[in-house]
Amino acid sequence: MKKEKTIHELAKEFPNKTYIELEKYRNADRQAEAGACIMGEMRKDREFEKEIDYHRYWKDMYEKEHKLRQEAEGETTIVKGIGQNSPEMKTLKSEVEALKQQLHTDREKYKRENNDLYNRIADALGVNESHQKLNGKLQERLTELEEENKKMHEHLDKQVENARKSGM
Repeated sequence: MKKEKTIHELAKEFPNKTYIELEKYRNADRQAEAGACIMGEMRKDREFEKEIDYHRYWKDMYEKEHKLRQEAEGETTIVKGIGQNSPEMKTLKSEVEALKQQLHTDREKYKRENNDLYNRIADALGVNESHQKLNGKLQERLTELEEENKKMHEHLDKQVENARKSGM
């Protein structure tokens, strides 16, 4: 009878294998030496049945979830359909339309008012400019008259002085 290899020896021999793979390898060697083990075969059968049960369980879960999702989608569609045609929704839609119309009307009104204000500002600026020109002309005329008045005052002063000198 040959000596069974330890996990350590197997790990040295097969460094790329995991511990579980090495254990399976060691167990396979044992069964090969001892022949087919009835208990091992029964264990394999039970594991296979567990695997089938496991798949059946997930398949059932998937089918239940799929059915629930379809029901939820159907209910959502019904709620959306009812919601869009409900009296409350129709009332809200008409209110939205009325508010849109009011907004449009107000926008036009404020545009007109804004335009009128710009026109009034333009008129006021025009009047201001003409007043500035007129004030400039008046200022020039005032300066001319002051100079003329000064010249006349000097002329009269000379005449009065000449009259005093001549004895008058």
